[in-house]
Amino acid sequence: MTERKLRGVIAAIATAVDDKGEPDCARSAALARFLLANGCDGLNVLGTTGEATSFSLDQRKRVMTAYRDSGLPLDRLMVGTGAASVADAVALTRHAAELGFAGALLLPPFYYKGVPDDGLVAYVETIVQASAAKPVPIYLYHFPSQSGLPWHVRLVKRLLDAFGQRIVGLKDSSGDMAYAREVAGVSPGLDVFPSTEAVLMEARSGVFAGCISATANLNADLCARAWRSGDAGALDTAVSIRKLFDGKQLVPGVKATLAHIHRDAPWARVQPPLAPFPAAERTAVAEAYDSLRASGSGSPAIDARSAQIG
Repeated sequence: MTERKLRGVIAAIATAVDDKGEPDCARSAALARFLLANGCDGLNVLGTTGEATSFSLDQRKRVMTAYRDSGLPLDRLMVGTGAASVADAVALTRHAAELGFAGALLLPPFYYKGVPDDGLVAYVETIVQASAAKPVPIYLYHFPSQSGLPWHVRLVKRLLDAFGQRIVGLKDSSGDMAYAREVAGVSPGLDVFPSTEAVLMEARSGVFAGCISATANLNADLCARAWRSGDAGALDTAVSIRKLFDGKQLVPGVKATLAHIHRDAPWARVQPPLAPFPAAERTAVAEAYDSLRASGSGSPAIDARSAQIG
């Protein structure tokens, strides 16, 4: 397995969509380069923000390959490989390993609810065994409000006991900080990433390995200042940007704001069943975002509009 460990500010990067509903790999890779150059320590490709489950197996593999072919540093990228079908999850995890991604982020199989732990262990075991020739590190993806299946603490312990060093971390999108802290205490070798940048000061103390955040698509430079130097003002502004999406559809909102920041309208496209961010909310969020950026937090922020991402 790769020796590099993912740490710090990781954006759950959005996936661009073209006018035919296909993943726009060139636009997506350009954003990845921009984020890595402007604050992100790493990226989570094809997660929830990346609309992974709205793409086919072939489309997901195509996006993964495009990241490799664009010359991006895959040792700084984890990629979502979980699927409802174990065969698809195996194929995606193998593909991630062959390409050289730093980790595979494993959502549980999400159609059948209330399944026993034995079934989830069998799912993980199948993937671990099928990818043993190139053992890419596995990160569990805990998002029970979406998947309907939790990686609860007892199950995480069981998986660690069964599969040792293959299970290296967990992304927690539950919003339950008590859970995040408990699972982080299961093993010193388990890297836990909550899904909000609000934890970065706590992460600096060593409780967490960092954060994996959708809104790091929009505020990575501010998050980096908080993570690297403890800049509380930068973190306050970063969290205020995140709060712009409270009570709103997060993925369409992030993509609409990317379109605004980079003056690139196609970024606002989403895949069904998501719908575009409503016009009134798009305008209100864009104005509030610009205001937060203008007020700053002690020093100038990256002006994405001055950077070429295409």
